[in-house]
Amino acid sequence: MPISPSQRRYLRSLAHDLHPVILLGAKGATPAVLKELDLALSHHELVKVKLSGGDKEEREAQIAYLAEGSGAENVQQIGHTVTLFRRNEDEPKLALPR
Repeated sequence: MPISPSQRRYLRSLAHDLHPVILLGAKGATPAVLKELDLALSHHELVKVKLSGGDKEEREAQIAYLAEGSGAENVQQIGHTVTLFRRNEDEPKLALPR
């Protein structure tokens, strides 16, 4: 389910004080990282990921791989940090505005 612009704005405000939970190393986005991201999204719903170095196209590919592999929405990307959101259908933790 895509998130609306007002929900995206709300999630960006919540993510402001968060620290990255997932840090990508030299190998980039791997299946093991995707598994950890899935666990983090199930627990927190809103997660910051610190991307590994590289050019812009490489970071975009990492973001696409992580978002598609985990079923998460890209809330925002600033530099080497991306914020991802996926609603926990069983026990929602964040109440989104309409």
